[in-house]
Amino acid sequence: MNHADPQETRPARINRQDASGFPFFTHYVSDGNIRSSFSMSVEVCTRLRTAFSLVNQQKFDAVAIDLSLGQPATAILREMRLSASNPTAVAFAISGNKDESAAAFRAGSSFVLERPLTFDSIRWTLRAAHGLILRERRRYFRCPIAIPVSMEQEGMSPVCGEAVNISERGMALRILTPLKPGAAGKVQFTLPSAQRPVRAEAKVCWYNQECQAGLSFLALSPRHCSVLQEWVAGKFEQQLAARGMSEIRSCAEPIRKGPDSIEVPEATTASS
Repeated sequence: MNHADPQETRPARINRQDASGFPFFTHYVSDGNIRSSFSMSVEVCTRLRTAFSLVNQQKFDAVAIDLSLGQPATAILREMRLSASNPTAVAFAISGNKDESAAAFRAGSSFVLERPLTFDSIRWTLRAAHGLILRERRRYFRCPIAIPVSMEQEGMSPVCGEAVNISERGMALRILTPLKPGAAGKVQFTLPSAQRPVRAEAKVCWYNQECQAGLSFLALSPRHCSVLQEWVAGKFEQQLAARGMSEIRSCAEPIRKGPDSIEVPEATTASS
């Protein structure tokens, strides 16, 4: 994994107890054609405690688990699904038998590859996962933007700021009025080229000394949710076309308090 770019997601992490099957898997995923199609690299983690920590603190496009670890392997899968960083990440499990496969699916694995691994089985599974991995990247994709934003909290006058990036899940903005983390309110903004403003119920995730804040979208009407998702999807597809898959950055980072990192709950839709 190349750590030169701090915004590059760690696309795949593999936990293993022995070498059985994994050198074959990592060799295939590390192939140049696969990397160019998925922008994927592979990093092997052999320490269970580290693995539990990483699925809670880092964002991954995909996580692969060697089920020869036994019970800890499925525990890592369950921990990943409960984490703030990777609840919807694509999960692969390397299985030795049908009982292990069933346990992996119950724990939240998206795909299971059974030993003995073959190039065909890995290729088919990666092709099946391709759309899910792109969808996961789009969900966490943050698009730089500069638009006015207003926020109104109950019993208070509206305050105004400027968004610096936006995603399907929230936005970061510059705002001179201090915002209290955990406070909720209603935000309104108009996306570039949109005819009508988007309104959302939002929560303040953080506010720092540089007058920057992170907001998570708690609820949007179906219409506003659709407008936002379509706009973000369009920008994501433009990035894919402009840079090519091998140069894409998923724009997801480890959880930290800063203007370019918003780790927030999934927004829900509400009736108009």
